[in-house]
Amino acid sequence: MKEQQDFSPTQQELFSVIRAQSEIARLGLNIDKIIELATKRCMILSEADGAVIELAEGEDMVYRATSGMAASQLGLRIKRQGSLAGLCVETGQTLKSDDAMNDERVDQAACEKVGLNSMVVIPLQHGQQIVGVLKVLSKRKAAFDKTDVELLKMLSEVIASAMFYAAHYNYEEIFYRATHDDLTGLANRSLFLDRLRSSIAQARRENHHTGVMILDMDGLKAINDKEGHKAGDEALIEFARRIKESSRETDTVARFGGDEFAVVLAPLSSREGLQHVAKRVNQRADKPLIYRNQTLIIAASIGSALYPYDGDTVETLMAHADQQMYENKRQRKAASAG
Repeated sequence: MKEQQDFSPTQQELFSVIRAQSEIARLGLNIDKIIELATKRCMILSEADGAVIELAEGEDMVYRATSGMAASQLGLRIKRQGSLAGLCVETGQTLKSDDAMNDERVDQAACEKVGLNSMVVIPLQHGQQIVGVLKVLSKRKAAFDKTDVELLKMLSEVIASAMFYAAHYNYEEIFYRATHDDLTGLANRSLFLDRLRSSIAQARRENHHTGVMILDMDGLKAINDKEGHKAGDEALIEFARRIKESSRETDTVARFGGDEFAVVLAPLSSREGLQHVAKRVNQRADKPLIYRNQTLIIAASIGSALYPYDGDTVETLMAHADQQMYENKRQRKAASAG
């Protein structure tokens, strides 16, 4: 544990803050990348075990960017009432907990889930508007001193401003931009995992099924190499449109980045329902795209999983669907080679 002290940062610590501020500024209007980078840099700066950026959405605080020990909790929802992050939003004050498991201000069940024992929560505030919170986490008690807090506050001001201006001065836009893919307009990984967790919980309560599909858009590298990245972007947009139009209104279609896509299918009554949607997506996705008089070949490798038969957690369902997707990709390559 660091010794408690007045705010007296070293030259190296100040340089690290400035460098992180510059990296964030270079990301421009990409909120998703801004908050992802911010958690990584704050974790390193404070020698924390993890970091989170949470946005207040209704009565919940939602993990919209995570790193370190919190990485697997992306999309996690906790109630604002009874959480340190919620209190931070309500008061606009920086809050520190040196012993989270014995702190009545803290959601101790959420802390136990993540495995943390101390944390600092800082409001992400632009002007009078709080757009979320930055939280750094440690497995150790009393892991953060005054210097850590002040350095993080310096960086939080840049994070909040970057998020605010990236949303073109529109507060409501921040939430949309933080949960959707810029290129395709689909949900991003954070929102997808949020929806999947909620769907599993509802399926468990109501004794029905939830499905997951993982998709790779085959052919993107060849298009980028031959026709350029503009053509690749058009192919991704068209692929996203085909998946969206093949899915149901109750489903959540997401782009994880690159050529990776995923769908939460809820509710479902049977495996046949999951297979029917997968077949429809496959039929619509596996069609060439005409772009500037050039024929672009795109196709989908698809894997799926059904709750509760193929897994009863986010991790097990995703792993099952991912394994099936790679098996489908292998079979398609073998068939084309033959």
